[in-house]
Amino acid sequence: MTIRPIVISGDPVLHTRARPVEMIDDEIRTLVQDMYETQDAAHGVGLAAPQVGVGLRIYTWQMDNEDGVPARGHVINPFVRAAKAPVGEPSRDDESEGCLSVPGYSFPLRRGESAHVTGYDVDGNELDFTATGWFARCMQHEYDHLNGFLYVDRLGERWQKKARKAVKAEGWGVPGHSWMPGEDRDPFGHDDDE
Repeated sequence: MTIRPIVISGDPVLHTRARPVEMIDDEIRTLVQDMYETQDAAHGVGLAAPQVGVGLRIYTWQMDNEDGVPARGHVINPFVRAAKAPVGEPSRDDESEGCLSVPGYSFPLRRGESAHVTGYDVDGNELDFTATGWFARCMQHEYDHLNGFLYVDRLGERWQKKARKAVKAEGWGVPGHSWMPGEDRDPFGHDDDE
């Protein structure tokens, strides 16, 4: 298996709706295994195929949960239906989210407290579960990637300004920026309070 580079905000693959997987074959199985390897090397809790430059509807996760779902998993051609996010300002301490494609930063974001997930695994078995808490947040975050959104696109006005400033300061808004997991846990060494 291979650790793949993770593309950074601004790359078109991250801002384009991913295509459905038409056939689950050895190429798809290899991609899923590579995604697990990459996610592990990056110390991530989730990874979507667009984050490794592949515009297909697949994501992986590694997250303990209380929902009876294996802590390590993947879903192909998922559909995620999330509960409505609570009204109000998100808590900086309890609701901050980060992303491997916006490395070194985190910003507060409200998400629905549950998410119903359906799709398939690499063996063609149907998946159907409801995620809650932080696991639900992970499912929503990765599903956003498949629809061409980054979590920073969903931030409230105050935090979106800070995120845009960070992206501009990094010079990411163009294709071709990536980082290689395993070289350094936080290769950019940023503090999100800057």
